Amino acid sequence: MAYAITRTCCNDASCVAVCPVNCIHPAPGEPDFGTTDMLYIDPAACIDCGACADACPVDAVFPVDRLAGPDTVFGDLNRDYYRDHPNDHAWGEPSFPRSLPNGLALGTPRIAIVGTGPSASYTAQSLLRTTSAEITMIDRLPVAGGLLRHGVAPDHQSTKRIAESFASVFHHPRLTVHLNVEVGRDLTHAELAAHHHAVVYAVGAAADRRLGLPGEDLPGSLPATTLVGWYNADPTVPADAVDLSAERVVVIGNGNVAVDVARILLLDPDRLAATDIADHALAALRASRVREVVLLARRGPEEAAWTRPEFLALRHLPGVELVVEDRPEVRAAIEAAAPGSKAALLAGLPLQPVDLGRPPRPGRRIVLRFHSTPTALTGEDRVTGVASGPESIAAGLVVRSIGYRGVPVPGLPFDEDAAAVPHRDGRVLDPATGRPLPGTYLVGWAKRGPSGGIGANRACAQETVDAFLDDAAAGLIPDPAGTGKDFARLVRSRRPDAVGLKELRAIDRTERALGEASGRPRVKFATVPALLAAARTRR
Repeated sequence: MAYAITRTCCNDASCVAVCPVNCIHPAPGEPDFGTTDMLYIDPAACIDCGACADACPVDAVFPVDRLAGPDTVFGDLNRDYYRDHPNDHAWGEPSFPRSLPNGLALGTPRIAIVGTGPSASYTAQSLLRTTSAEITMIDRLPVAGGLLRHGVAPDHQSTKRIAESFASVFHHPRLTVHLNVEVGRDLTHAELAAHHHAVVYAVGAAADRRLGLPGEDLPGSLPATTLVGWYNADPTVPADAVDLSAERVVVIGNGNVAVDVARILLLDPDRLAATDIADHALAALRASRVREVVLLARRGPEEAAWTRPEFLALRHLPGVELVVEDRPEVRAAIEAAAPGSKAALLAGLPLQPVDLGRPPRPGRRIVLRFHSTPTALTGEDRVTGVASGPESIAAGLVVRSIGYRGVPVPGLPFDEDAAAVPHRDGRVLDPATGRPLPGTYLVGWAKRGPSGGIGANRACAQETVDAFLDDAAAGLIPDPAGTGKDFARLVRSRRPDAVGLKELRAIDRTERALGEASGRPRVKFATVPALLAAARTRR
């Protein structure tokens, strides 16, 4: 019986590397790699060896005959992919890990990585495996993980298991971490460069995109980044940042983050109680009055931004009705939808006229409204609704989920129009000359923009590492003036409360112990003081 890849696929292609018959596609180097919602196993070529399941960092691969409930559809999705994308499974040219050639003047290179999320971890993993480099990871928060800790929805615990594949990074003898240290506040880029051969920025795209509409700054209007950080115990988001006293919430946007928000707001809190959701969020959701979430999309169902696996999960929420607002153009798009298209996913869902100007009816439901462009957020002292053409949607909470934007990195050039640091293949460019700044690189969303999931960072990181290796081989990496010990002293002088590996492990142990006592994977500390107190815990 063949294997199939299911909803939690992270796209990092660990499974591709171990498949003995090359039956998993799209693979790295193929045109569609990094653009499909997930990877797919060809049932006609699979030899049922299980190597892919063993290698998968997020437990997304199962024998087709063991798929049950809503996951049974993934057997068909894997098979149908090869109906539409024939593949001869011929092996391409072999590729081998890059490494630093012998005899370079670098000796043991020191590389600073700013950030500790997936892109930073993939970068450190590659460098530690293929070079003798000493790695310094720096993060503004007192705890590592980035969006893996503060962005992945708490009911997606299998996705978070990818952190286990990074465990060896954070136990490596050539790794040092300095957490609770912010570049631009505590240290400058020039100081990082003065103590390291190279600096790699893995800082993501930290700002949310704005609507530019009247009323956007009223209380009750939030970016999705705030709500996601709130339920994930991001210490920069206060516990009282989200008010769930409204019966209807409008989420502007219909990408995966919007789907996450809708699902978490309506999911039975008892199911969330077994996850690592923030305690304050769980308490608020237990007392929540929210009964209806409207996903508002400017375009039609054929252009929905969600991925197929995430939407399929939305169709199977216990006790939550999922309906599509009935409009002629929406009905026509669904009826004409090609197999496998975004619009085809809506086939079989109730098409209903919905009066969003009145309070929601009893029960919990998600309403998909297409072809609806918001023109203003209404209300005097706080949000009371969303104007969309001649119509108005009554709502006490509006969440904008229309994407993320890069923010300036202190000490680096920044293109305000593109909201990005200019670069080529991960090398930061001097806008005045168009040439790379020596020893300065980008990875992850800071490099390619806010696109691609966790696994996409693996290939992205390798491209940046290859750029560094090419530059090192070409003699383009300058020697730093300061040593690693000099840098450690500088950090201690600027941030006496910086968190190192020993303290990071103390936080992890304490959170896991609290979780074990309450039947949860961990109980997260949700404030900087609480994290620093846990860092000092001795066990």
